[in-house]
Amino acid sequence: MVVTSGLALSSAPASADESLPDLVTAKNIIGHLENLQEIAEHNGGNRADGTPGYDAAADYVIDQLETAGYTPRKHTYEFDRWVEHSTPEFSQTAPEQREFVHEDDFRTMTYSGSGEVAAPGAAVHPDSDASGCAAADFAEFPEGAVAIMRRGTCSFEEKATNAADAGASAAVLFNQGGGSEEETGAFNGTLSNPVGIPVVSTSTAVGEDLAAAGEGLEVRLAVDSEVSTESSYNIIADTDGGRDNNTVVVGAHLDSVPAGPGINDNGSGSAAILETAVQLGTLDEPTNDEPTNQVRFAFWGTEEQGLIGSTEYVEGLSEQERQDIALYLNFDMVGSPNFGRFVYDGRGEMEESMPPPAGSAAIQKLFEDYFAEQDLVSEPTALNGRSDYGAFLEAGIPSGGLFSGADGVKTEEQVGYYGGTAGEPFDPSYHTPDDDIDNINETAVEDLSGGIAYAVQTYADSTLPVNGMLHAQDITFDRQADLWLR
Repeated sequence: MVVTSGLALSSAPASADESLPDLVTAKNIIGHLENLQEIAEHNGGNRADGTPGYDAAADYVIDQLETAGYTPRKHTYEFDRWVEHSTPEFSQTAPEQREFVHEDDFRTMTYSGSGEVAAPGAAVHPDSDASGCAAADFAEFPEGAVAIMRRGTCSFEEKATNAADAGASAAVLFNQGGGSEEETGAFNGTLSNPVGIPVVSTSTAVGEDLAAAGEGLEVRLAVDSEVSTESSYNIIADTDGGRDNNTVVVGAHLDSVPAGPGINDNGSGSAAILETAVQLGTLDEPTNDEPTNQVRFAFWGTEEQGLIGSTEYVEGLSEQERQDIALYLNFDMVGSPNFGRFVYDGRGEMEESMPPPAGSAAIQKLFEDYFAEQDLVSEPTALNGRSDYGAFLEAGIPSGGLFSGADGVKTEEQVGYYGGTAGEPFDPSYHTPDDDIDNINETAVEDLSGGIAYAVQTYADSTLPVNGMLHAQDITFDRQADLWLR
């Protein structure tokens, strides 16, 4: 166990007039982050799922929770882990020779099949957003050719599966085009499930050039990957008291990317909810006659591989267990160096957001009201499937949370709200080796952790504004974490 000198392992009972936001301090949260940093430094520089760094970080969280009086448990699950063993290769060999650059021109899709292919290329309705979405699109597809398809209305898995079923030897999915880099560049995508042929994404320019090459097009494609069945785990801890049929779930992912220690992404969210859990137990019991609610703290695994830990948890719940969850609060990055104060769009007002379950708007309002009372500006951020709330929304569970920003770029107007630097990402070190303890903005941690503690204390007492009425509905997302689904 690693403990810094500035971090107390136990807390004295709170006085009657103290509130949870008073007790959850940036100093203690950063103490947890210093410990996570040291764990990463002694375990290959990261805390990625399936590594000794993740196990050591999990042991640290368990130790802290046990010291605070919880009985944490490991929720284990199996999943298909996709691994790419070497840099992929992609080139055009006819009617002219052209080598494509990995990352800039093309990227391998997660769960792509492995293999080396040299074959003619055949475009499949490349001017349509529905390119490759129907089996009928491949009615005259030449056996063994590489299918060239435009990104669009259906999932990548549907496109690749239709191509494979039609006899394609590989598939190339090019970006749909538009006014932004996200719409035109080579993109990170996932097929969600293993597909038996190599599949890559490309930029709009590369894909349109290939489609325009006509019948003389020939390409070469090599992907070296494999899928293996592995196991991992989340850490779950419940408060002793409170109604277990109206549980408030508070979650953050514990794993980092392999590239670095992940102290902001997402050591910051994990440390914030860990300290909230520790301090929650020091509060005096409520004196009113209304029952309080159980709070469940969840530290998710395998988030960086596609939200696997949280999804496995929700999908493993019985219908009654799902109904017993009053709401879900998600905290994924709360210490970004060039931060914003972002509240998840529970009203579903942003174009990128999916329609959220009833009750999510009340969660958004609680956070907005909290920041307004602190004379702090906040802004909405889309509920678009990029973090662990996704499975909860799909299950019809009201969801919300806070976020300090990742690879989005800060505007001049936002500098007026929060300070910082316009034209730079909220976290320039996102998913890099530089996401270390020096990457943390203490003001962001202080502001957002106050909101976290306020929401937890409020909903531990009453969830009436959130789940007086709950409507389950079908929700599908375009993203799983940083991986596009379509």
